[in-house]
Amino acid sequence: MSSKEFSSLYFSPTVTSEIALKIYIKVFLWMCFSDYFPQMKSYICVTCGVQYPPSTSPPSHCLISEDEREFVDKNGQPWTTREEMFGGYKNEIKKEEEDLFSLHTEPQFAIGQRAFLIRTPNGNILWDCISHLDQETIDRVNQLGGLSAIAVSHPHFMSTMVDWSHAFGDIPIFIHEYIKEWIVRPNKSIQYWNGKTKDLFDGKLRLVRTGGHFKGSQVLWWPSGANGKGVLLSGDEPHICMDPKQVTFMYSFPNYIPLSAQTVSKVLRRLQVQDYDRLYSAVVAGGGGHGVISTNAKAIVQRSGERYIKALTNNDTDDTDTDDKQNGRLLKETLDLISKKHQFH
Repeated sequence: MSSKEFSSLYFSPTVTSEIALKIYIKVFLWMCFSDYFPQMKSYICVTCGVQYPPSTSPPSHCLISEDEREFVDKNGQPWTTREEMFGGYKNEIKKEEEDLFSLHTEPQFAIGQRAFLIRTPNGNILWDCISHLDQETIDRVNQLGGLSAIAVSHPHFMSTMVDWSHAFGDIPIFIHEYIKEWIVRPNKSIQYWNGKTKDLFDGKLRLVRTGGHFKGSQVLWWPSGANGKGVLLSGDEPHICMDPKQVTFMYSFPNYIPLSAQTVSKVLRRLQVQDYDRLYSAVVAGGGGHGVISTNAKAIVQRSGERYIKALTNNDTDDTDTDDKQNGRLLKETLDLISKKHQFH
């Protein structure tokens, strides 16, 4: 409460002397003891964007950033809060196609991923999350029909998902049970599912566990998207390359750790069941900077996966090795001839 607000309330003609005395005592106690009861804040890792439970000081470590798939800033682990982000960031909401909207924070924060809002006749879902959540964003999402559920592809994009849930009525957050060990802010709104697939909204959407990047990584299949041809929404996997005719698969992108051929083969089999023509990824750097493969996406994913597997399992002798061996033999033969010539003379 500001001094101006306090004065207007304290000296209001409708306030009795008894009420005024209670207000005065509360304000006096707060001024005297506020330093002994510091405010609890939900700190956000600036590197990965994931939010931690309320505490009086920043956590000493970030489980997500310290994992080998991510990294810690060379100057140490930086932290912020949603409140500190207010005024410095803005969420851009863009219509990607009918009933599909992307949400992206400017300037870039943490990993810089997009979230997606998908509208269906049976409810709206937020696919993946972004850390920045302000009243303007809440109002805009409500104008689009609000949210009935949230689903997150993998730990790197959990961000402030609990705050998003609270903001829209404690809606459920669907996460695969294999991700449970990576949840840094447990909450009753998180609903863990198991198995290979989970239908949502009476089959209007489907979660598919792909594994790979994380054991519990999942994608979202929207069969009525792309004018009924089907849309697949991924987090980091499959990841759209700069050339939108290619995708790739990685255990860690910033640290360049690949997945095994066997793992990518499993991912392809799990994706093959769904029919889709269009692919959206969370990171806009791919697809020529648009983060989308507009058409023929399923064939592109399959072909790219097969290429990846071939690259890891190709045991053909390298041409350079062959040339080196041939040059070695020629050198030996030349030296032998020179030696024999000297012996003859």
